[in-house]
Parts: sequence; structure tokens; C-alpha cells
Amino acid sequence: MRFATPWWLLGLLVVAALVAGYVWLLRRRRSDVVRFTNLELLETVAPRRPGRWRHLPAIAMITALAVLTVALAGPQAMAKVPRNRATVMLVIDVSLSMKATDVAPTRLAAAQSAAKQFADQLTPGVNLGLISFAGTAAVLVSPTTERPAVKNGVDNLQLAESTATGEAIFTAMQAIDTFSRSLEGGPDAEGVPPPARIVLLSDGTQTVPGPDGENEPRGSFTAAAEAAERGIPVSTISFGTSYGTIELDGGRTPVAVDDASMERIAQLSGGRFFTAATESELRAVYSDLSEELGYEEREVDASRPWLIGGFALLIGGLAAGILLGRRLP
Repeated sequence: MRFATPWWLLGLLVVAALVAGYVWLLRRRRSDVVRFTNLELLETVAPRRPGRWRHLPAIAMITALAVLTVALAGPQAMAKVPRNRATVMLVIDVSLSMKATDVAPTRLAAAQSAAKQFADQLTPGVNLGLISFAGTAAVLVSPTTERPAVKNGVDNLQLAESTATGEAIFTAMQAIDTFSRSLEGGPDAEGVPPPARIVLLSDGTQTVPGPDGENEPRGSFTAAAEAAERGIPVSTISFGTSYGTIELDGGRTPVAVDDASMERIAQLSGGRFFTAATESELRAVYSDLSEELGYEEREVDASRPWLIGGFALLIGGLAAGILLGRRLP
């Protein structure tokens, strides 16, 4: 345990001195009793004491002083606290493959339901934005703490052709930069912008600029590498199964998920990679992410329990002194 003002712990020396003084007084009292040789007279004039219980008030009071001294030193502890000023961009694939029914009722419908739950679970202080992408990417909702706006945007997602994953990541980074500059006060006192994260859900391979164009200037791998340079991790969710199909041009077209590309994006950007083949699995992923993104480990003041304990001991010592000795300790 660390302390904000550890020099207050020197007060424990005073507590130790009180303990030593109390013990000295007890020993001196015993020696005075031995000198009083007329024991029959001593029994008639000395008040009856409740045996060892008579020490309880002093023990409680001295312990209270020790506990309150620790509280004054400002004990610190690591705790999970809600994030403030953080930005999360939720990026959802709306390419035609998202109408596959391998995830009931469809991939898109399941993704919409889980995304709204994610919006509700995320801590209130986090700014959440929404981007949809197919052949191009569009910012549907700029980062905001107003969750109804995000959920309304999720409800209005529309399917379109192609999958421009790289363009989606670049658009998300631009939205984060724009929002960070618009915040009151901008970056913090050290010039560091608020923390940001991109959560990318997709089910298929990039088709724009092409399945083999991940490393092109607007490709997904290039975008992921730039996100890493900017300190914006991209957590990816590969959503769907290997046996999904859609009806296209009068026939059935396979639309298997591309786990490898999604995992590579997460690795390059410093984010986390998830897979989900059902709506319940997707909800579990979002729940995990909401916990990770909504809270952070921070050193906080932990003096309250010490103050409560010291106060309780103080009251207990006073009460014991009154009940046992008819006087304060």
C-alpha cells in the first residue's frame, strides 16, 4: 500500500509512546499496591475493577489513534474507476454478406441487437460514435454520451455492396481526431489527447481496394498500422460462420468469415481480436469490451475504511470507559 502523505505515519511513534506510558502506569500501580501492606484495609478502600476488561477502553482508544493516523497518511489503492473523456468508435460492416442467415435471424439484425446492448452497457462518461461501411464509410453518429442517438443510428443501418475495411478505419481515426480537437480544453495538461479505441465488426474479406490490397495506401493493414502509430487500438470482431451464404444474382454465394484478416488488423493496431458465431457470443464479446473500455485501473484514495474504523474504535473506547469504570478512559 502506498501513502499520499507518508510523514503522517510518524504519528505512530506517539501511539507507541502512549502504549509504553500505559504499561508503565500499570506496573507502577502494582508496586504501590505491594507497598500497602494492610491488605484487609486495601480491600475496603480500593474500588472493585472488572478484571482484565478494565483495559478494554484504553486498548480501543489507542488502537483508534493508530488507525486514524494511518488514515491521515492518505492510503492509496488500485481500483477500477469509470473512464471520462475517452472515445470509442463502433464500426459496423453493412456489406451484402451481412444478410446471411447463418446467424439468426440475419448477421446484421443480430449485430444491431448486440450493438445496442453494448451502447447501454458502456459507462456514461465514454463518448461513443457510430460508423457504417460497405463500399465507402460514413459517420452516422459523432462521438457522444447520448446513447439514444447511437442506438437510433444502429436501427437505421442499411445494406450496401462491397467492403472497404481500410476506409472504415481511416474514417474512424478522422472522426476521433475531429472530436478530440472539439472537446473543451482539448488535450490534457500534458498535451495528451483523450484515450480512444475503435471497435470493428465485420464478417468478410476486404473487397475495396481488393482482397489482396490490404497493404495498399487505403487498405486495412495500412490503416491498422497507422492506428497503432496514433495510439488508437482497433479491436476486431469476426462475426459469422464458415458456412454462411447469401442469394446473389439468382444463385447462392458463400460468404465465410475472414478470421485471419480481422486478427491481423487487431495485431497490427495493438487491439484485441474476437470471434462470434451467434448473437449470444457477440453479446458476450461486447460485454467484455464494455468492461475493458469503460473502466481503467487507477490509484485512488483508500482512507475512508480507515476513518470509519478509527471512528468506531473511538466510540467503542468511550462507551467501554463509561460502562466499565463509570468514567472516561
